[in-house]
Amino acid sequence: MSARDLLFELLCEELPPRTLEILSSALTEGLAEAVDSKGIAHGKVRGFATPRRLAVSIEKLDEHQPDRPVERRGPPLKNAFDTDGAPTQAATAFAKSCGVEVEALSRLTTDKGAWLQFRGTERGAATETLLPDMINQVIAALPIARRMRWGTRNTEFVRPVHGVVLLYGDVVVPAEVLGLSAGCVTRGHRFHAPKPIMLDNARGYAARLRRAKVIVDFTARKRLIREEVAAAAAATAEGATALMEDALLNEVTALVEWPVAVAGRFEQRFLSLPREVVIATVQDHQRYFPVEGADRKLSGWFITISNIESRDPSKVREGNERVVRPRLSDAAFFWDLDRKLTLSEHAARLDGMIFQNRLGSYADKTRRVAALARSIGVKLDAPQAEPAAVLAKADLMTAMVGEFPELQGTMGRYYAEAEGLPAEIARALEEHYRPRFAGDTIPASKTGQAVALADKLDTLAGIFAIEQRPTGAKDPFGLRRIALGVLRILLEARLDLDLVDLLEIAAAAQPVQRAAVVDEVYDFIAERLRGMLLEQPGTTSEMLDAVLATRPRSPLDAVTRLDALKEFLLLPDAPVLASINKRIVNILKKTQVPADQAVDPASLAEAAERALHLAVSGLREPVRAATAQRRYGDSLHALAGLRAPVNDFFDSVMVMDENLKLRNNRLALLRDVQVLLGGVADLSRLPG
Repeated sequence: MSARDLLFELLCEELPPRTLEILSSALTEGLAEAVDSKGIAHGKVRGFATPRRLAVSIEKLDEHQPDRPVERRGPPLKNAFDTDGAPTQAATAFAKSCGVEVEALSRLTTDKGAWLQFRGTERGAATETLLPDMINQVIAALPIARRMRWGTRNTEFVRPVHGVVLLYGDVVVPAEVLGLSAGCVTRGHRFHAPKPIMLDNARGYAARLRRAKVIVDFTARKRLIREEVAAAAAATAEGATALMEDALLNEVTALVEWPVAVAGRFEQRFLSLPREVVIATVQDHQRYFPVEGADRKLSGWFITISNIESRDPSKVREGNERVVRPRLSDAAFFWDLDRKLTLSEHAARLDGMIFQNRLGSYADKTRRVAALARSIGVKLDAPQAEPAAVLAKADLMTAMVGEFPELQGTMGRYYAEAEGLPAEIARALEEHYRPRFAGDTIPASKTGQAVALADKLDTLAGIFAIEQRPTGAKDPFGLRRIALGVLRILLEARLDLDLVDLLEIAAAAQPVQRAAVVDEVYDFIAERLRGMLLEQPGTTSEMLDAVLATRPRSPLDAVTRLDALKEFLLLPDAPVLASINKRIVNILKKTQVPADQAVDPASLAEAAERALHLAVSGLREPVRAATAQRRYGDSLHALAGLRAPVNDFFDSVMVMDENLKLRNNRLALLRDVQVLLGGVADLSRLPG
């Protein structure tokens, strides 16, 4: 089957840089999946993306779908021919619908009867005829949060579209995409090659546009930027390197079509500012790459990526230096201004900043967090936890954080150090926001851990109290991230804190009270814990069901129980005990045992039930003591002694005796067995 290359391109106004890669991947993958769903064979699929275009090329795309065999069952033979053997109207109509004569039909015979049957081949559709619908469906499915309209058209896209290229080999495919007729005209660089470019074939797209000063391959453009930035930084001084965060590289790559690195410099006086302030100004606000010297200190140099190859690069450099200078001057002004007040004076103004309408101001939150931090600090031997919590949000009122919100916490540390506050407090002001994201470090100091936990638990309790828990993909308060942060601090720092107690303190302090808050937040955190532990080798969902059914009060305790359960399940008695526990649970579900019903040894009529009672009585204290001391392995191993007496009990004793007194006594005995078996984990949740 013959094949041709395909090229599809959308020419747009400047696309959002932070979503360019996402859109390109979605378009590329979507078109590949659409072609595959039609069964059309093809070669390599490539996506291209620049600030002004999204494109996809598919090599060796077959010209037709493959032919496919078709089988259709017609009327039963008894209805297909009359007594003379002539075709009936039903047979004739069926043959006509298949496009053949009756004589060309075959017979299908099964144990259920016989029918007329058509067997043929359906010719695959021409690829060219399928492309327009496929492309429009893929575009409609792109992950675009907000679409816009332009001009007088009703079509919508992330940005106005001014041209469509759809070439199949050297043929323009007739199609209307986003209200525009497809053609073969693209454009190069806005300034270096502004004239329209006529493409005569789908092949050689990237090379043709490179000659027009456009590097359409996002990955190749990013690689070139990385190389040029590194080279430009190295040229500023021996041992100098550029700080290149991947997020900034991606954003800059999405902003230029023909990258050219230019080195610039700012005054040395700005290097007296906190390092993070300079980086935030240069990197986050201006999208420049800061340069470090061989001593790993900021050098005052930066690298910017221009989208034009200037005849006079010095003008480009001077322009960028002129832009960054006032931004750094503003930062220097904020730094001096903010230090005129102490952090306590900044904190005193938190009454004017709302945390959440129903939960009060940041001053209200600070008071709640400080009280909870005091309780946690006592347990962690962190006496500075409460004073640190009082100042934790103070930097929100500073001019610097107002301009650079991403520096909250970090500026709190710098202002605390400048004020001469204890190093433990200064460190905690920055640490209490951690972990900010997946992979971020947890607070290293006990004070930072205490304040971080208090802040996060207060937020969880408060937002759940006003019934704003996450739903589906929506999590406006970032509660899933906060819950994971709580778990990471508790587990990675090995803090054996009673989570239920802390939640009760946090919930009681909220201005909105709801009885179910503690249980709801506990279940929410436990669900995150389940997800974390499921990633561990050898952990199953049933194991976690068994452990979490006991509602451990500490995440660290839950992990300890899980580890003990894994070891226990290696024993030959484990599956039997799980099965026994499941049987007991099912029996007790079907009957009502009086809550005050205790086992009466005098009413144990059978030898097997007396033996089981004796075994339970002998194990109760050792198992309880081992469980209380968190020697869960010892506790579970001791339970293996119940296997034989329980089996004998079920073999010899009629639990549901007609005598109500005997029945309740035996049910109470089984309840004692269940309690004993469920001290570490609910074994009935395990497969048995």
